[in-house]
Amino acid sequence: MSDVVTVRALVLHALWGIVVIAALGLVWRPAPTDVAWPMHGGDPGHQQYSPLAHINRSNVQRLRLAWTYRTGDARADDRSQIQSNPIVVDGVLYATSPQLKAFALDAATGRELWRFDPFLSGAQGREAEALGVNRGLVHWSDGKAARRVFLSAGQFLYALDARTGTPIRTFGAQGRIDLAKGLGRDVSGLTVMSNTPGAIYEDLLIVGTRVSEGPGAAAPGHIRAYDVRSGAIRWTFRTIPWPGEYGYETWPPDAWARSGGANVWSGISVDVERGLVFLPTGSAAFDFWGGDRKGANLFANCVLALRADTGRRVWHYQVVHHDLWDRDLPAAPVLVTVTHGGRRIDAVAQVTKHGYVFLFDRQTGEPLFPVQERAVPASDLKDELAWPTQPFPIAPPPFARQQLTEAEVTSRTPAARAHVLERLRTLRTGQPFIPPSREGTVIFPGFDGGGEWGGQALDPASGWLYVNSNEMAWVLEMVEIGAGGGSSVPQGQRLYQTQCASCHGVDRAGAPAQTIPSLQDVAARLERAEVARVIAEGKGVMPRFGALRADERNAIVRYLFGEARPGGTQGSPRPRAPGPGARSPYTTTGYNRFFDHEGYPAVEPPWGTLNAIDLNAGTIVWQIPLGELPELTEQGMAPTGTENYGGPVVTAGGLIFIGATKDEMFRAFDKRTGELLWQTKLPAGGYATPGTYSVNGRQFVVIAAGGGKMGTKSGDAYVAFALP
Repeated sequence: MSDVVTVRALVLHALWGIVVIAALGLVWRPAPTDVAWPMHGGDPGHQQYSPLAHINRSNVQRLRLAWTYRTGDARADDRSQIQSNPIVVDGVLYATSPQLKAFALDAATGRELWRFDPFLSGAQGREAEALGVNRGLVHWSDGKAARRVFLSAGQFLYALDARTGTPIRTFGAQGRIDLAKGLGRDVSGLTVMSNTPGAIYEDLLIVGTRVSEGPGAAAPGHIRAYDVRSGAIRWTFRTIPWPGEYGYETWPPDAWARSGGANVWSGISVDVERGLVFLPTGSAAFDFWGGDRKGANLFANCVLALRADTGRRVWHYQVVHHDLWDRDLPAAPVLVTVTHGGRRIDAVAQVTKHGYVFLFDRQTGEPLFPVQERAVPASDLKDELAWPTQPFPIAPPPFARQQLTEAEVTSRTPAARAHVLERLRTLRTGQPFIPPSREGTVIFPGFDGGGEWGGQALDPASGWLYVNSNEMAWVLEMVEIGAGGGSSVPQGQRLYQTQCASCHGVDRAGAPAQTIPSLQDVAARLERAEVARVIAEGKGVMPRFGALRADERNAIVRYLFGEARPGGTQGSPRPRAPGPGARSPYTTTGYNRFFDHEGYPAVEPPWGTLNAIDLNAGTIVWQIPLGELPELTEQGMAPTGTENYGGPVVTAGGLIFIGATKDEMFRAFDKRTGELLWQTKLPAGGYATPGTYSVNGRQFVVIAAGGGKMGTKSGDAYVAFALP
């Protein structure tokens, strides 16, 4: 790197440190020439906001393709995806590919500068399977010579030289650390990975993890802060408290040693001035039955405020008690300053999967709008004790519908309505927080929101929050593990039910639209050894099941290949008690969207929305359908909106940029009114959050077009747009 560029980098970093504590909180005041997008979510407070206004309401119609970068590693057969929000620092763009290769580009031209493959095994001389997804990278600099990029891939966290992409060998073990280590108990073979970037505070990298959510064993979701130079753990916050720690009494006495989940997978925000880090936690495992974790289960489903330097708890707020609905907090909290009660208050906003926004005083954790604890239904599953109440914010109103009644059933065609009504009348529905059931419970909004992992955008000038939402009903049906067979149920079938059925379904049909393949024809597609290897090592979005013995993996393979044997397997070792946390007598039939007979949503449109919420007043300003299905538009239906994955960006130019939709479009809206101002077709679906930045005074908007979701084609492109 030239001396000129190095000096410019130092100046920009110095300016950055000054403006982060400006009077308006986390509003950016970058250098006038190059404006960065330096971290996941755009800034430490995750506002997904840019002060750039070169592209604005008056000229956005003139946007043109500036460059396209293709990674070359999309896999159509695996429905590969790109979920990365690219970051841009000093004119260099950093992001990841479908197979989780990290790379750096010239942000003005898209020219590749370097590439790093974390799954390339030098010893074996072959490329291993990429495991998991990645939603972005982390950049750190000491303001001098040291510059690092951190990549999470599989169960490892890598430190790379930002200039060359080579591992920093002094970090951890030869440039990486194992996220499965340092959790306070042996989690060998269990899923522990990080799909969303951590957050930097001074010389700490604060990291959350993704862990298993099924009825089998699961690792705990403890939060850790690593030294950015050495990789050493500097502090740990245990989300499943140990004896003597706050919250321990909200679990059974032995939960600290066996229960899992309560993890941070969706993003982290930092108040640099106060030295606070805000973390949204997920549910405890198993997602849908908690008979072995009776209690409120702190710190699952919480907004946590911790001291960033020590991990000490400052405050917490539990959004769902004893979660039975997979109501993980789906996105990073957003730092905002609002006018409330006649005064300016620094606040933190948290969206939820069930379509609410909770708004808290950033310092104390007190809700700024009233929250009511309302009675909710009890459970009739064996040994389950659902929590009797749940919190409901009074304002803002929910941005997604809260219940599916016959009035909300689709009227797309008479046949569609009749089909849905017949099924609906067999299900439990009609109010929020109906517990899982054997009959089937309607989850609406569904498991993917409401709000979801793409996050939300905050305009700091107005205090308006922009959030996209899914309006899809799902059906959750519980089945007893080994039901109807006792000891005659083959070992492989029992293991399949505990380890695999929650995703692939009891009937092995999978959910292809969700990138979960059917296993009904697996014997015709794959060799036995390949299936056993994938079970052991994982592949793509499927986690590994390394805790299973070889004979147990082989028993599952025999079951899938139609060769299961009653009562166990010949020559298998002694029966083994369920592993830690593997105590659920139930599994599910899978993650099942509620469709009509032609595959369209069971509910009336809109099926996806974009919402503007005034956080000062606690009101919804506007709501519009997001996306359309062309075949229905051609039939005369108004745009229905579609399911959407990925989030928005808002700019000082008066614009909201968002992809996310099934129709593979990239759109710009007027942030004041929701009017569509510009749209273009992407080479594949833009199921990621875009970024915007400027180089040499020219503003760019970039998005990953990786497709693969909702039955759409996979892609390998990063696409940047600019004015001519």
